Amino acid sequence: MLTRPLPPAPIDPAELEPVLQSDYGAVRTLPADAYTSDEVLAWERRHIFGGGWVCIGRSDLVPNLRDQRALMTNGLNVLLTRDEEGEVHAFHNSCRHRGHELIGVGECVSRRHIACPYHSWAYALDGQLRTATRFSDVPGFDPDDYPLRSMAIEEWRGWLFLNVSGDAPPLADWVGNLDEQLEPWPTATMTIQAQHEYVVKANWKTIIENYLECYHCPAIHPELCRVSPPDSGTPIEPTGLWIGGHMELADHAETMSLDGKSNGTTMDGMSGPLLRQIHYYALFPSILISPHPDYVMTHRLEPISPNETFVECAWLFTPEAVEHPGFNPSFAEDFWHLTNTQDFDACESVARALDAGAFCPGPLDYREAGVRRFMGSMARVYQDGVLEPPALIDTAIW
Repeated sequence: MLTRPLPPAPIDPAELEPVLQSDYGAVRTLPADAYTSDEVLAWERRHIFGGGWVCIGRSDLVPNLRDQRALMTNGLNVLLTRDEEGEVHAFHNSCRHRGHELIGVGECVSRRHIACPYHSWAYALDGQLRTATRFSDVPGFDPDDYPLRSMAIEEWRGWLFLNVSGDAPPLADWVGNLDEQLEPWPTATMTIQAQHEYVVKANWKTIIENYLECYHCPAIHPELCRVSPPDSGTPIEPTGLWIGGHMELADHAETMSLDGKSNGTTMDGMSGPLLRQIHYYALFPSILISPHPDYVMTHRLEPISPNETFVECAWLFTPEAVEHPGFNPSFAEDFWHLTNTQDFDACESVARALDAGAFCPGPLDYREAGVRRFMGSMARVYQDGVLEPPALIDTAIW
């Protein structure tokens, strides 16, 4: 799936073989080093987060023509621009002269050009150098030699995806048939109406693994189990780098909320089974997308250290829902903030045991088929440098 072969990760290949076993009785989880090692995370940052497509937020980070915004994401200082034709560009936020930041991190401005505040070099919104102050008489100086250092960026369904290396496959191949799975939800025109930020003291993979199974739900999510049966999962075969499927709503529930009631608006044209389903999609490696009949929730992940992950959780609603009299997103926000807290407490407990050296790879239940697929994908990329769509293993539950 990646366009170039990857070197093996700094993990003993013998510890990965049990993860790749075909027999449920023999398969084991990833070794502790996959979650605790600084060297493994450095490898992941370079080859997975740097070599693949990473979601950095919504398209409205630069909503208008001429907008410029600087942000830190996955350890990079990134400058985003939207040019006069509406195309988004991404650059290293560093002037080609002496390296000064072009705009401050967190700052958003609207200008016809990018202006370095240090020595007044100026660039077009596509990164081409236009003015190098007093360099006109420097022998051999050619402005064409000094464009801003660019990074590949694409918009997809209202989200921005960054590829730092520039040699990932097309984003359309990366997402594969997830695009058609999301077709009933007009995510490009939906807006964030509530958002929470968390710093979870756990590895980024632990958070994804928790998301991919509801085996734990009866033990720690009584509120969730009242509105969605935990054994109702059905997987979907991916053609891209994602894992997911849908679960059912309880008979009395309209959506995922503490009382099962909705204060939102069902998506236009949605009917049939979709009205009774919650979908859960983990798009490798950085965003979890959870479409509901009346809203879409996302979790965007950025690893900070082996046992610390930044998580941005957002709730998106249609303009029709927001304009409805008495609209309030708290019915979704309150339910999922509680559920997030329960999940992240469990993930942090796992991380503490891993960090203390108390963990040996364990078995997986058939209700953890999604976890098995994710761990298998990670083991293959660690061992062989290959990222492929995770094939279905058990079609009964994802």
